[in-house]
Amino acid sequence: MKERKLPQRKCVGCMNVKDKKDLVRIVKNSDGEISVDPSGKKAGRGAYICKSSECLEQARKRNRLEYAFKCKISSDVYDELEKELRDVE
Repeated sequence: MKERKLPQRKCVGCMNVKDKKDLVRIVKNSDGEISVDPSGKKAGRGAYICKSSECLEQARKRNRLEYAFKCKISSDVYDELEKELRDVE
């Protein structure tokens, strides 16, 4: 029996490639709302980040989520994402 490959994604914070199941998906839907997607199945453009606040802080400092979503992200959104990431950990 052939072994299945696990999907790999890159964390926007630390830029390390990891298994998709080890990362949290952040999604921007068609209305422009940005939220954490714990299921990984919401519709919209996604970016992946490790389950640590350090990676979110690096992504915030280097504007990597703004680059991934091609829009300006307010500090309120980052604060909300940090709160939701703490709940996922």
